[in-house]
Amino acid sequence: MKMLTAVIKPFKADDVRDALAQIGVQGLTLTEVKGFGRQKGHTELYRGAEYVVDFVPKVKLELAVRDDQLDQAIEAIMLSAGNGKIGDGKIFVQDLEQVIRIRTGETGQEAI
Repeated sequence: MKMLTAVIKPFKADDVRDALAQIGVQGLTLTEVKGFGRQKGHTELYRGAEYVVDFVPKVKLELAVRDDQLDQAIEAIMLSAGNGKIGDGKIFVQDLEQVIRIRTGETGQEAI
């Protein structure tokens, strides 16, 4: 099992969710976050005044997938979140040692 963490542009979240649902991913957690990468923020104009936005708004998606779903999930995120421009985001993949469904006590892949 793997834990995928994807940091993407906020307006792409629905597209990513739909793409993941099509391949059988049944759940994910979405968190609104701010950060910066190579972009280092950007400059905006508000009421004639220019100011620097150091932290760019993003969303962080976290989802647990079976090992056999990993490549499909990564491809679904890349195709639905990317537009080939700076700031498309990143995907982090980590090993997931154990999953437990609290309500039923199921463990492992059955809990996903």
